[in-house]
Amino acid sequence: MEIARYIIDNNTTVRQAAKHFGISKSTVHKDVTERLVQINPALAAETRKVLDVNKSERHIRGGLATKEKYLHQHQTA
Repeated sequence: MEIARYIIDNNTTVRQAAKHFGISKSTVHKDVTERLVQINPALAAETRKVLDVNKSERHIRGGLATKEKYLHQHQTA
């Protein structure tokens, strides 16, 4: 439940939450998508909304990261 609260309060990705708590992305994902539903369905639904938004935006973040990578490579060369 602590991980779910962190994701909701900070609007973080699974990857960011995993890094913050020092656990694997797989564990975070399983905890908030499967185990949390059994414990607190309302909190699980709220967390799912944040994860769905992150999932819909991930291609944009990936594109920006790639753009940034090549901009830095071009500047240092």
